[in-house]
Amino acid sequence: MKKVFALLSIVAVFNFGNPINVFAQEPATEAETTEQVAPAEEAPVVEEAVEAVEEAVVVEEQGMHKALKQKFIEGGAGFMALVALCLIFGLALCIERIIYLSLASTNTKALLAKIEQALNENGIEAALEVCRNTRGPIASIFYQGLSRYDEGVDVVERSVASYGGVQLGLLEKNLSWITLFISIGPSLGFMGTVIGMIQAFDKIQQAGDISATVVAGGIKVALLTTLFGLIVAVILQLFYNYILSLIEGMVTEMEDSSISLLDIIVKYNESKK
Repeated sequence: MKKVFALLSIVAVFNFGNPINVFAQEPATEAETTEQVAPAEEAPVVEEAVEAVEEAVVVEEQGMHKALKQKFIEGGAGFMALVALCLIFGLALCIERIIYLSLASTNTKALLAKIEQALNENGIEAALEVCRNTRGPIASIFYQGLSRYDEGVDVVERSVASYGGVQLGLLEKNLSWITLFISIGPSLGFMGTVIGMIQAFDKIQQAGDISATVVAGGIKVALLTTLFGLIVAVILQLFYNYILSLIEGMVTEMEDSSISLLDIIVKYNESKK
């Protein structure tokens, strides 16, 4: 009997165990199916998110450009065009001055060494030739001073000082025009402000009532013209101050090198005696 019960229990275990395994495997199969499907469904979502971000960046860049263009047009074609012309002409003059000053810079120590060597070896004519072959205001000042060497050291000193003033005027050429555009830019902006406020009050008078929609257009024009005018003034002022710093440094170098040139001439006179 025990063997019979044992056989029956074994048969029962096998018969009931298979369905349990089947039901236990079915959820696993569904989970595996979900895991297999999930990456396929997530990949398009990620790609769509990346595309959305890229589109947002492009739209933002285009939006900034369009916004600036729109604000420029809304400020009024007349005054905004004049402000833009002030910026263009002012920047052109600033760039011209910067290029001129950059080309006018000279290595004064090397030039003085060449002049001293030429004086000691071949005299005044060789020193003048060195100055002729060197570009820049400092070489021109040296040439004017050395060309009057025969008239005495005092005459050379006065000649150097006088021609230094001439070269300073050439260095500061067109700076007055830059300051003019610096002052005109905000002035045009303020003029646009006044005109915009007048238009706003005209609309209020015509409407017979004060409302934000009536006044907004004129005030917006007023603020935009002032804003762009101030931006032009700030940009040109930065360039103007940079140019002034270049000129001041060059003038200081001219004065120091002129004193060194006079010392060289005095030593040359003493060596000839």
